[in-house]
Amino acid sequence: MREFDSAQLSHGIDHFEGKSILVIGDIMLDRFIWGKVSRISPEAPVPVVEVDRESAMLGGAANVANNLVSLGSKALLCGVVGDDGPGKEVISKLEDIGVDIGGISIESARPTSVKTRIVAHAQQVVRYDLEKRVPLKPSTIIHILDFVREKKGHISAMIFSDYGKGVLSRKLMHGIAGEISGFTFPVAVDPYVKNYPLYRHVTVITPNSTQAGQIAGMEIKDETDLIKAAKRLMNHSRSKAVLITRGEEGMALFEEGGEVTRIESIARKVYDVTGAGDTVIAAFTLGIASGLDMKSAAFLSNLAAGIVVGEIGTSAVKIDILKRAVASYLSQYGADNRREKANATE
Repeated sequence: MREFDSAQLSHGIDHFEGKSILVIGDIMLDRFIWGKVSRISPEAPVPVVEVDRESAMLGGAANVANNLVSLGSKALLCGVVGDDGPGKEVISKLEDIGVDIGGISIESARPTSVKTRIVAHAQQVVRYDLEKRVPLKPSTIIHILDFVREKKGHISAMIFSDYGKGVLSRKLMHGIAGEISGFTFPVAVDPYVKNYPLYRHVTVITPNSTQAGQIAGMEIKDETDLIKAAKRLMNHSRSKAVLITRGEEGMALFEEGGEVTRIESIARKVYDVTGAGDTVIAAFTLGIASGLDMKSAAFLSNLAAGIVVGEIGTSAVKIDILKRAVASYLSQYGADNRREKANATE
């Protein structure tokens, strides 16, 4: 792994606070039911979970906004919720952390997307989803475009968070492309496989390895396949970069011109990957919006994601924790390098 400049990274993080990032995408509520299993049901071969408590967190595009705020920036959010209890809960949580919710519409015929996870003994037992994947109402599309038109001159970057729930349609994306034509702020996309043709001429796309293979129409079995898939993605979207997350193998950043940067995973233990992709795109986008090069931004996003997956039910990383993690990791990395060089000279 290449060496990173601690002072440059710290300078970039210090500039997170002055940034305003607009997030557009699928808003969800993540519910957790926590308990323990001590027996198997006599009715079917399934565990019986004795519930201890329940909790709820922002999910999808709302969690991207949550991560941005946690990292010190301002966040604006566009999307849709239902006229229901979960929708009200999402709005309340967003207001509590100071997200600009002016771009959110309420559709009475559309339930708020809710993902419920049952967790026992630090393991997810099952997840069930309540949602309705339907296109946005024309009035909602108009509302989002009006919001983008109003805010485009005051934002530092834009993020599309696509979970395939119906928000990011061809009509909306075409309208947004027209609105931001001529603007030079970074545009990042966390993609949904079937919607890949909608993402054109953006700054970066952040699929995981499975998504990258599906979009490229191939199975990624080794490094050669990974490079081939990334080239296909970049050629199709005309993006400046593709950042592929690879789980325990870390990340691979592919930039226009053919440069490839591999970043090893720093997560010692993985307890919960919920929201890790949201953390990646939030930290990466904030990094490049704050003046960091893409490699340094990818390093920061990898570090942030490693913190999130190391704790159950944590969907965002705070800026002070990220700063300490950067200092700790680079200190350890430098010490390891010095030991390797010393051993090589003996």
